[in-house]
Amino acid sequence: MSKICEYYFVPHSPFAYLGHAKLVSLAQQYGVQIILKPFDLSKIFAISGGLPLAKRSPQRQAYRLLDLQRWKDYLNLPMNVQPTYFPVHSDDAAKLIIATQLAHGTAAALALTGAIMQAVWEEEKNIADTDTLIGIATARGHDGKTLLKSAETVSVDAEFVRFTEEATAANVFGAPWYVVDGEGYWGQDRLDFVERAFAK
Repeated sequence: MSKICEYYFVPHSPFAYLGHAKLVSLAQQYGVQIILKPFDLSKIFAISGGLPLAKRSPQRQAYRLLDLQRWKDYLNLPMNVQPTYFPVHSDDAAKLIIATQLAHGTAAALALTGAIMQAVWEEEKNIADTDTLIGIATARGHDGKTLLKSAETVSVDAEFVRFTEEATAANVFGAPWYVVDGEGYWGQDRLDFVERAFAK
């Protein structure tokens, strides 16, 4: 039986974007099964003491931009660290990913996740916009309108709530968050440790 990595994330997270491709690559390399668990970060912040970006101190906001620029340069990714549509409400995008995973499997959901993250951080697109989400899904070879309707169902919403509850139970307080062998790793800068856990 292959090892499992629970992948807690929000689609608009810049740090999830920075680590997404590497996580997928590592999972393929080590034969690890990823279980995508997009969740409601605002509810996690409410109980963990986290703050949305606009409420953080100027020092923290300035350092965040510096850190993003460093990682962008280090990873050589085409990232706009201050995109037009950010902050952005991403619950609908999260539910679209869940609907994709249910209908088409993990590989398709991972690919769509990457495309949604790229839409925010590379392409200056608004992932809170319905037509934008339909277009992203269609470009990945799906029936975007049908998939979005599926994302609006009670069953998908229940999965979103469940993943948020599981994130709470796992003591998640940020995104991305990876759980391997019951141990949590916060942030894409911990992927070296995630790889060591994969290799065990």
